[in-house]
Amino acid sequence: MASSKRLILASASEGRRDLLRRAGFEFEVIPSGVEEPSGEGVSDPRAFVQQVAWLKAAAVAAKVSEGIVLAADSVGWHGGQIIGKPVDRDDARRILRRLSGTVHELWTGVCLWLRPDEVQICWQERSLVHMKALSDVDLEAYLDTGAWEGKSGAYAIQEAGDPYLTVLEGSVSNVVGLPVESLAAILSRAENFATNRNLFKHLKADQA
Repeated sequence: MASSKRLILASASEGRRDLLRRAGFEFEVIPSGVEEPSGEGVSDPRAFVQQVAWLKAAAVAAKVSEGIVLAADSVGWHGGQIIGKPVDRDDARRILRRLSGTVHELWTGVCLWLRPDEVQICWQERSLVHMKALSDVDLEAYLDTGAWEGKSGAYAIQEAGDPYLTVLEGSVSNVVGLPVESLAAILSRAENFATNRNLFKHLKADQA
């Protein structure tokens, strides 16, 4: 799925890279290097992922002269609190015990930054995820896989037939970390939007 502009993924996430590859996107990678905030005390997960995705996009947009920078941020939300990435195995165990047998929200914020047009397109998506009740044996076996490392909610969902997780609402790709369905639709219109906005600016200048 080629674009007339280079697509730059502002992320080191292998999950996001894999989603883009399998969706047929041609892209390059420039990690943002932005230190993600913990989310402690956050009351609105949607606003939180929007802000972090924008910060990541801005960091990479400042390094490139042309192209479409794509940035994203994902967090879990349960019991009125952000569920972020575990810092170690013990933290992952704590998070998984908290989510075990419950339904939680998974929010992803996405930001496209078009250079040099300086057009920014941001949106957020929510998925509802049910995690089956985990026995101690299940929990330790999952921790042994290491799949929790660097993952919001301390899990990496399998896109088909996951034994522990069921997506009740929203897309599975959103839970993985990037809603590729809406991304494809928005990218197909992004360059036209930039062109039309610039044309509108020129028309206003001519009329002034």
